Parts: sequence; structure tokens; C-alpha cells
Amino acid sequence: MGDKLWGGRFSGSTDPIMEKLNSSIAYDQRLSEVDIQGSMAYAKALEKAGILTKTELEKILSGLEKISEEWSKGVFVVKQSDEDIHTANERRLKELIGDIAGKLHTGRSRNDQVVTDLKLFMKNSLSIISTHLLQLIKTLVERAAIEIDVILPGYTHLQKAQPIRWSQFLLSHAVALTRDSERLGEVKKRINVLPLGSGALAGNPLDIDREMLRSELEFASISLNSMDAISERDFVVEFLSFATLLMIHLSKMAEDLIIYSTSEFGFLTLSDAFSTGSSLMPQKKNPDSLELIRSKAGRVFGRLASILMVLKGLPSTYNKDLQEDKEAVFDVVDTLTAVLQVATGVISTLQISKENMEKALTPEMLATDLALYLVRKGVPFRQAHTASGKAVHLAETKGITINKLSLEDLKSIRFVSLSLCHISPQEAGISLAFYKLSYDAFTKQTRPDSTPEIFPASISVLLLPSL
Repeated sequence: MGDKLWGGRFSGSTDPIMEKLNSSIAYDQRLSEVDIQGSMAYAKALEKAGILTKTELEKILSGLEKISEEWSKGVFVVKQSDEDIHTANERRLKELIGDIAGKLHTGRSRNDQVVTDLKLFMKNSLSIISTHLLQLIKTLVERAAIEIDVILPGYTHLQKAQPIRWSQFLLSHAVALTRDSERLGEVKKRINVLPLGSGALAGNPLDIDREMLRSELEFASISLNSMDAISERDFVVEFLSFATLLMIHLSKMAEDLIIYSTSEFGFLTLSDAFSTGSSLMPQKKNPDSLELIRSKAGRVFGRLASILMVLKGLPSTYNKDLQEDKEAVFDVVDTLTAVLQVATGVISTLQISKENMEKALTPEMLATDLALYLVRKGVPFRQAHTASGKAVHLAETKGITINKLSLEDLKSIRFVSLSLCHISPQEAGISLAFYKLSYDAFTKQTRPDSTPEIFPASISVLLLPSL
């Protein structure tokens, strides 16, 4: 047991199956660089505290730089006895500089070491994720501005509801992703608290300058309680929660685009770069990029659920259960990094069919606007709603669209004590008075919450063809 960092009090060997279960080097070697970064800072703090001489510090720093170079070149040799990344780096340091390497861990525990490593890794990774997320938002907004004049059906319950702009659809997803970006900023704040110097649980008695450590490792603040610092994984849960919400939003966008890309809708076509085919059916062009985005949402949610289950039954301070956090973080970081780039590629390269979108518009989709037209003529909304609904029903029974109803048809619609004949014949000619709505009237009167800078009120193309 002498090759273990903790082997001194043991006389027997670890069971081989237990050895395999306990080992994390297969995946936590991704922390190699940040582990070295943390060790360099800690070595400097030990020298300042008088634990290391300047000569010893120089040897340790030189050895750590050599190890870092080996990792970056892919020549670092992991040995079977390396339990985790901390063991591997310390073992290699001893091979390079001798017993002086044993001084590096003075006053430090793997408990505060690993959580520091994980936070350093996440600080770097979240900056990359943030960049990709902002690029996706930018792509959506830029495309919305270019294709502002495209109108298509909006859906609720997957049934045609009201006309919307294609740009409004794109921006609906951009706004949701903006909230995700804000949440990511909050997660970064929680990560940016230094736990190093907390020891195993009771703190560090060696007069280590934690402010120096904070400055060296570029953290915003230091932890307030050593017992909490070495065991809290709130920042992991918050990151996975952010990631889950982000993936839910991306899954929704992917589902919308999958539906719109079907031949039944024909609203858009994905580029070949983000599509695949069938091994049997030559005609197929499948939206695999979007389907994979949609499926990854379940994967990310599973990681969040697993960590929550791990944490919910733990007593205070460190427990080996926390080893599960790293695989969850690594997997989700990789998933988000890939998914965000693919989503940006899909949005930037898909082709829309303005013609098919406009063909899908039907007069019945303006039934709400018909009710509001009556409201502007003094009819109470509930009664106007009833009248509009009856007009739709009458058109359906006659096998025509609502704008084809005659003046006599409209006059026959009665609701409570009112009828459409109370409105002048000129106004009652709904097909002339209402269905020739311009985009300008549409945006200004029926979409008051539209973003002014994205939806200028200067477009005067008719929503539906003249009758």
C-alpha cells in the first residue's frame, strides 16, 4: 500500500475490483492542467509560509512545468497505481525531483484540491460555452432582421392559430436563450469562490495566505467555511440545471424546425451539412442534427437527476460519493459545446420557403383579429368573440372560407342582443373591411409587444391577397 497517498496505516492490499471501482484516473485526467495550475499556486503559498525554501520551490515548479509539457504533448504515462489525477501528478513529480515532491501536499487535502481543480476546469469551460451560446443568439437575431418580411402560420396545440413573422419565431428562441445566458452568468459567480486552503475539513493550520492563492488562481473571493467549501457541489447542480433548461429550449427549437422541415409543411430545408440519408430509402433527407439536439436534452437532464440523487443523502463534509460529479460535468460540457455549434450551423444554413409559408396562411387565422375589429366598433369582447366564432362555424358548414361569407351570411349571425347588421353595410363587408390588413396594421394594432427595432412599422404589403 506504500504507493497510495493514504497507504501508511494499511497493511493489506486493496481488492482488485475495489481498486477498479475506486479509480477515477480514466476520466479525471482531464483535470491534469488545472491540477498542475493549482499545485503551482499552492507551492508558492507554502514558500511564503516558510514551509518550502526558494530552492525547493524552484525545483517543484520546474517539475510541474515538465509534467504539464508531458500532458500537453500526450506523452504522460499513466500507471496502474495512479488512483486519480492528483496521485498521478504527484507520483510523476517525485520521479522527476525526488522526495522534495512530498512537501507539496503539506496541509493540503485532496478534498480541497479536487474541488479547486473542478472549479478551475469549469471556469474555463463555461467561458467557451458562453461564447458558443452568444454566437447562436447572434445568428438568430441577424437572420430575423434579414427575413423580417416573411409571414407564416403560428401554432398553438400544433393547430393553426394566428399569423406571425418568421423573425418573431426566430426571436422567440433567441429570447429564451438570452435567459439561459443570464443564468450562466450567475453560475459563474458561484464557481468563482476559491476553496483551496480549506484542508480536509478543518482548515489549514500552516498560515497559508489564501488571498495570495485567490489572486494566483484568479478567483473573485475565498470560501468562508472550510467544512462547506470541500463538500458543496451547489455550483455543479446549478450548472447542470442551467444546462438542462438550455437543452430544453434547444430541444423545443429543434422540434419546431423538424416539423417545419417535413414535406407536409415544407416551410424550410436543412442544408446537406446538417442532414443525413437512409441506408435503404434513397430519397430520404433526415434532420439528424436536430434529432440529436433533441435527444441530448434527455441525456443532460439525466446527469442533473443523478447528481441530485447523489447529494440528497450525504452527511456533512467530504464523502467519496462526490466522485460522481466530474463525469457529469465533463459529459455535459462536451454535450453543450457540440450542440450549440451544431445548432448555430443549422440556423445559419437552412433555407426557408416564403411561398409555402404564405400558402399555409388561411383567413380563419384572423378570427381573433375579427373579434378585435368588432371591439373597436364598440362590441364587448366576449360578444365579439362569440360572433367571430359563429362566423367561422358558418363558413365551415358552408364549405367556404370565412372571407367568402356574404353580407347576408354575416347579418344572419346573432349573439346575445346584437347582430352584425348593427354595423353599417360598408363595415359589415368583412372581406373588404378587414381581410385586406396590411403588415403595418398587423404589427401596430395586433402586435403591440413587437420589438420596435426588429419590427419597423413601415411595411405595407397585404397579409392576404386582395379579394
